[in-house]
Amino acid sequence: MMLFNNVVKQTRRTGITENTINKFGLIFLLIVSLSGFSSIAQEHSDSRWVTTWSTSPSTLPNSNDEPSVVEDQTLRLIVHSSIGGSSVRLRLSNLHSDHAIEIGSTAIALQAENASVQIGSSMQFSFAGEASVTIARGAVVFSDPLEFTVPQLSNLSVSLYIPQRSGFLTAHALANQTNFISEKGNYTTSTDLPVDSETPAWNLLTAIDVINDNAVTAIVTVGDSITDGWGSSTSANQRWPNHFARRMYNDESSKKFAIVNAGISGNRVTTEGNALFGQNLQARFERDVLALSNVSHMILMEGINDIGMSPGDDLIDASDIIAGYRQIIARAHANGIKIFGATLTPYADAAYYSTEGDLVRQQVNSFIRDSGEFDCVIDFEKVLQDPADPLHILPAFTEDNLHPNDAGYKAMSDSINLSLFD
Repeated sequence: MMLFNNVVKQTRRTGITENTINKFGLIFLLIVSLSGFSSIAQEHSDSRWVTTWSTSPSTLPNSNDEPSVVEDQTLRLIVHSSIGGSSVRLRLSNLHSDHAIEIGSTAIALQAENASVQIGSSMQFSFAGEASVTIARGAVVFSDPLEFTVPQLSNLSVSLYIPQRSGFLTAHALANQTNFISEKGNYTTSTDLPVDSETPAWNLLTAIDVINDNAVTAIVTVGDSITDGWGSSTSANQRWPNHFARRMYNDESSKKFAIVNAGISGNRVTTEGNALFGQNLQARFERDVLALSNVSHMILMEGINDIGMSPGDDLIDASDIIAGYRQIIARAHANGIKIFGATLTPYADAAYYSTEGDLVRQQVNSFIRDSGEFDCVIDFEKVLQDPADPLHILPAFTEDNLHPNDAGYKAMSDSINLSLFD
């Protein structure tokens, strides 16, 4: 309509009659409707926008590694919605690259199977009315809103065509989801993708927002690999936040929320180590939680890597993790977000376990339970621990003594009192 209005202004200046303009308008609208142009939906300022899915950029550039590179190829990323909606917009991030990147074409569809999408479901996004967009180094861009029905609890396919050599691609490296990179060419709207390779990473895409008419807000689950879902079945959406969303939507009596995931495998509250594991929580909190749409609650479960990955013999003190928690609590409350603390789960016989480290874990858990500084406590430790040996996770819930399996993640979800969010 913006284009049509501009044409109208020009034709009026040249003396063309109103009747002619109206006829032209009908023809213009017919052409647009037949051409498959993306429908522009609500404005970005609409208060009903809520984030239905998110992921946190993790992998940092590392001079010792070869950069992730695509050129004249299409990325097809598979993500799982929480709440549904009638309109959608994307957030794309070039956070960790050292130069601008061009996205030649972008589309969304309903996944059919693997790299294929449901026939007729694909629609293209625009960016300020253009099909392509260049994302500046370190920047985030929003797509234009698009009228597209996003079903709740459904797999979506987001396709991004990268025409020029990409260099290092911003990524959530360990998605626990198989994603796809095409052979040469733009296949963003193709039903079937000619696959060149598979990848566990979500590249460039960091959030999907929807318009939901029911005044829905979001709960952000913040943490490390246990929130990220490491150890769950690949491409099966068995992370505890996925289980939590399904449980909430299947309970007719509970209030509904979007459930989004800000977990990064290996992440720490206070420090950083391996380049795969992202910036510390203090550094990433603004973009990974506060910048999302309509966040009302968050659940924080992080700190076990601060303990287990302490360098050498320099074991972290519980007070350092607690100081980090206090900063996150203050920043959440300053933004009107309720923050629930989740206890750190047992890890005896995990690869980086130590008796001294476990004493730190227990001190941290005492703060979470007893300080009163969190708005509420979710006691995941009690859910997963072996009653016969409380320093261990119940064997039926883990394969590596640190990360839950599908059954363990479901048990975590089942333990949450849904009425806490009323």
